[in-house]
Amino acid sequence: MDSMYRVALQGTNPRPLVAMTVAGSDSGGGAGIQADLKTFAALGVYGTSTVTAVTAQNTVGVRQAVELPVEIIASQFDAIVEDIGVDAAKTGMLSSAAIIETVAAKAEEHRLKKLVVDPVMIAKSGDRLLREDAVSALARRLIPLADVVTPNLQEAEALVGFPVRDPASMRRAAKAIVEMGAGAAVVKGGHAEGEEAVDLMFDGTGFHEFRARRVVTRNTHGTGCTFSAAIAAFLARGESVVGAVELAKVYLTRALERGVSIGKGHGPVEHFAGATLWQASRRG
Repeated sequence: MDSMYRVALQGTNPRPLVAMTVAGSDSGGGAGIQADLKTFAALGVYGTSTVTAVTAQNTVGVRQAVELPVEIIASQFDAIVEDIGVDAAKTGMLSSAAIIETVAAKAEEHRLKKLVVDPVMIAKSGDRLLREDAVSALARRLIPLADVVTPNLQEAEALVGFPVRDPASMRRAAKAIVEMGAGAAVVKGGHAEGEEAVDLMFDGTGFHEFRARRVVTRNTHGTGCTFSAAIAAFLARGESVVGAVELAKVYLTRALERGVSIGKGHGPVEHFAGATLWQASRRG
């Protein structure tokens, strides 16, 4: 059986490992649920989706975004969990307080485990994807349910209320997010300066650094979605939080190195560049 799922099927689990994304749709295919599903597939887990919004966007920007009613968001969530099951999940674009409340309530109802929260606030083009009045709902309702939260510098600043610009403030921010109730927080250094892209994680007991050579490229659309989806995939495969973040960092670096030159703006990363990396998982 030459399937990306063969290792999982040969183990004790009679079905493929499943990861669910709860996020918005990107019509350009580089971010959102499209990026998440590509990442799940590349890393050997079966991907499902709860769509929260539909956007009309491309590599240049977001032309329009329409939130789905909370009733259909909740129904999608129920349909997946009750029939297929979820080994790990991630959230992305949750644009309103009502959507955040709905997703948090469903995560609690279904006792969702291995949850990665990517606090998506602004698209690569600069278009805002999270209402300002929803930031407090994110911190109050969803972050306490997360095993891992993955903000970039700007998102971390919005969550913690102080400037996050250097390693010292990144450490302080990661600790503050864990104090909000998260199991761990990874403050990403992709927007910082330097030859290396350094992410700093606090897991409640100590700090961890994840370093990679900074890839200079215009094709960076969907990097945050891809990174958080990769963490969820590796958590589904049985990795520890530290192990999942470390492998996700390697995967994202490979995807950036092979970025797709498409469109007139920021092209996406190549999600299948690190497709063989799933074999490194302990479940494999």
